[in-house]
Amino acid sequence: MIRQLEGNRPTAEGAYALVVSRYNNLVTKKLLDGAIDTLHRHGVKDDHITVAWVPGAFEIPLAADRLAATGRFAAVCCLGAVIQGATSHHEYINQQVAAGLMNAGLKYGIPVTFGVLTCGTMEQALERAGGIMGNKGDEAVLAAIEMVNLLRTLSESGGK
Repeated sequence: MIRQLEGNRPTAEGAYALVVSRYNNLVTKKLLDGAIDTLHRHGVKDDHITVAWVPGAFEIPLAADRLAATGRFAAVCCLGAVIQGATSHHEYINQQVAAGLMNAGLKYGIPVTFGVLTCGTMEQALERAGGIMGNKGDEAVLAAIEMVNLLRTLSESGGK
């Protein structure tokens, strides 16, 4: 019989950090609201939520890395919005943010989730920040909760 391990989402134990970009705050504030609402729905109290504001998406990985390094958080959820402009700068930003977040998670062994929208237009970003496409802040937190629970299960099972 194949043994399957999965994280679940009914409870979120521990403290959670949210790193949020101020740039495009019309969008990122909605992502933050969705993230906090989801944490509350899963039993996380305000005193177990830390929000760190950064100037823009490019600064998110450094703050996420520092928060993960403290050992105080079960997960770090990163929220931002990079909207394509007339140049290709968004491609460089998106790639570096994604790589930085992945590195932080791997280095500290906790979930560092990617809730950074990479959209072509402001309209697309708003659709993903509580509009018709849902709220990606909510999704980043759900992924974090699931991974925290999966990592706990893996530790308890001894990886067997």
